[in-house]
Amino acid sequence: MEIDVIIPLYKPGRELPVLLERLAEQTMPVHKIILMNTEEKYFREMIAKTGTDPVEAFANVEVHHLSKKEFDHGGTRHKAVQYSQADIFVMMTQDAMPADQYLIEELTVHLRKRLEEERKEQAENRLGGQKQSEKKEPKQAENRLGGQEQEQRKQGVRVAAAYARQLPGEDSRETERISRYFNYPEKSRIKTAGDLKTMGIKTFFCSNVCAAYRRDLYEESGGFVRHTIFNEDMIYASGAVGAGYGIAYEAKARVIHSHNYTNMQQLRRNFDLGVSQAAHPEVFANVPSEAEGKRLVTAAFRYLKRKGRLYRFPGFCVQCGFKYVGYKLGKHYRRLPKKWVMALTADKDYWKQEEMICVES
Repeated sequence: MEIDVIIPLYKPGRELPVLLERLAEQTMPVHKIILMNTEEKYFREMIAKTGTDPVEAFANVEVHHLSKKEFDHGGTRHKAVQYSQADIFVMMTQDAMPADQYLIEELTVHLRKRLEEERKEQAENRLGGQKQSEKKEPKQAENRLGGQEQEQRKQGVRVAAAYARQLPGEDSRETERISRYFNYPEKSRIKTAGDLKTMGIKTFFCSNVCAAYRRDLYEESGGFVRHTIFNEDMIYASGAVGAGYGIAYEAKARVIHSHNYTNMQQLRRNFDLGVSQAAHPEVFANVPSEAEGKRLVTAAFRYLKRKGRLYRFPGFCVQCGFKYVGYKLGKHYRRLPKKWVMALTADKDYWKQEEMICVES
């Protein structure tokens, strides 16, 4: 079973050779690593700076260059999938570092297991063998899947995508650590349409910082939305959930990934988040995000109180305020003057593409 890794790049630095080295050390081999690099000059600068050409240093690496105006969060990733013929492909970002050598193995455990079952069933059907319902689960696989996950698998849930746990870096602020632990808990689970009433928008949560996808189901659904400022992963996940598939959160698959954003950076990031949700009401209209924000604030208060550091709570609330303002402005971006939108967004190139699309249409 082949597994490819796809990594969009922009101004890569010394972290890239380290990331590729860690992927080479995985217990589950990576067949091919596809680098989608924005602006070739930055890739050449990285080679000069690090002394490492990824294509020469790693036999399974290939690079495809594109211009900044061509990049799109959904479209570029979809294009990269066309360079892959693997059964499973993994989306990563250049700043996500595998925490250990088991990342790919743990991230794809449900996807591989189900694919193996389906192929075995197909082979048995061709040979006139016993039906899937008469087979027993392999003991080893059953040991890997416990509790709620095992029960859901017995009910026949097919997992379309799986995403990894994101851990804070050593230099992360405490507030960033709180957010990471809130969004990426220690316990794995599979989310389906039945979780919408209790989990709301979190049912669709999936992050291309590190996420794996079944190729056959990806093609069946049409893949990532081709033009979006943000959230191509959640938009895809919502479609998968709506089609009856599951989204797996694999807590044992771990990457180190965090940012110490300023308040204005948080505002711009959440403005783009709001824009993506406003642009896709078919996904987000009936599952608002505000409730998750309130839960995060409550969790942060309890954590800081328990640690005796409540003096940091006001600063955390200010940061959340910037996030909320950015998000609400993004949700209503159509009512804002163009100069406001360009001042608030973190992705000015998206709006240039948006203008081109509007002119063409």
